[in-house]
Amino acid sequence: MDNNNFVVIMAGGIGSRFWPFSRAHKPKQFHDVLGKGLTMLEETANRFLSICPKENIFVVTNTVYKNEVKKILPYLVDNQILLEPEGRNTAPCIAYASYKIATKNPLATIIVTPSDQYVMKEKEFEKTVRIAANHAKSNNDIVTVGIVPTRPDTGYGYIQYDEKSDKDIKKVKSFAEKPNHETALQFLASGDFVWNAGLFIFNFSTIDQAFGSFLPQMSASFSNLSTVYYTENEQSHIDTLYPKCQSISFDYGIMEKASNVHTILGHFGWSDVGTWKSIYELAEKDSQKNVIEGNVMVYDSHNCIVKTPADKLVVINGLDGFIVAEYDSVLMVCKKEDEQKVKQFLTDAKSKFGNKFI
Repeated sequence: MDNNNFVVIMAGGIGSRFWPFSRAHKPKQFHDVLGKGLTMLEETANRFLSICPKENIFVVTNTVYKNEVKKILPYLVDNQILLEPEGRNTAPCIAYASYKIATKNPLATIIVTPSDQYVMKEKEFEKTVRIAANHAKSNNDIVTVGIVPTRPDTGYGYIQYDEKSDKDIKKVKSFAEKPNHETALQFLASGDFVWNAGLFIFNFSTIDQAFGSFLPQMSASFSNLSTVYYTENEQSHIDTLYPKCQSISFDYGIMEKASNVHTILGHFGWSDVGTWKSIYELAEKDSQKNVIEGNVMVYDSHNCIVKTPADKLVVINGLDGFIVAEYDSVLMVCKKEDEQKVKQFLTDAKSKFGNKFI
C-alpha cells in the first residue's frame, strides 16, 4: 500500500438509462444492483483498499447524497466527501478533488474512478491499477485504462493506441466517440482500439499542468481555494464557485487535447453497468434465460429481466425479451431491444408529471 496514492470516486450521476430503478433521490451507485449484498459505491471503494489507505479515499457527489455516502462508507470523515451543489460534468469534479488533495500532499498520485462499474477479476484489476499508478508517479503522463473489447459495442467511447509498443503503458493515438455498429466492427477488426473505461491515473504536477494549459480558468479557480480546503469555509466557497464553472467532461476538456496521454490494457471482466442490458448480461439467469429479482412467478417467458419489490407478487406470462422493472411508484415494461428509449421515457415523465417520478 502506498500512502501517496489517492482515490477519487465520482458518485454524483443519476444513471438515467437505468430508470426507474435509478432515481434522482437514490441513483444506481447507492443500490445493490446485482444482488450481491453490496452497493456499487461500496464495491468500488473496496476495490482500492489494498492500493491506498482508507483516509486517502475521496468521494465527489451531489450535496443531497452526503448522508447516503456516509451511511454506505461510514469510515469516511466529512473532509473526504466533496459536495457539488450542482453537476457540472467530470472536469470540475476532478479539478476540485485534485487541488484539494494537493494542498496536503502535492506528491499525490491520483486515481479517478466512476462509482458504478463492475469488475469480475478483482486481483487483475488491482495489478493493472498498480502498474498505471507506478508509471504515473514518476512520469509526466496521464494514464487511462482501456478495456480490450469483446464485442463491437456501440455504447462505449473508444481509445486508439500505438500497437507497436510492447510496454504495459502504451501511447494513445486518438479518442473516438460512441460509434455506429459498422464503425465498431472496424474498430474491433483493427486490433488497436479499446473501450474507454473512464478510469484516469496521474500525479498532481501532471494534472495541474494539464488544467493550466487547457482549462486555465478552472485551474485558477480551484487552486485559489488552497487556503480554505479542509476548513469550515470550504463548502460556501465551493457553492459559489461551482455554478460559474464550465460544464465540460474531463475527456473532452483534457484527454482529447493533451499529448501526454497513455493507456494500459485491461483484461479484468469490466462493465459500466449503465443500462438494463448490461445488468442482464452480468446477472445469473434461470433455465429460460430470465434474470429475476423479487417475488416473481414466471410462465412461458424467456430472455427477460424482472426487477420488482420484494413485498409484491408479480406474475409474468408469455413475454420474450422484456424488461419489467418497478421501483418507488414507477412500473416500466419495455422490450430489451428498445432500452435506448428509457431516457426518453424519463424525459416524458418529467414533462408530464414534473419531478414526482424522477
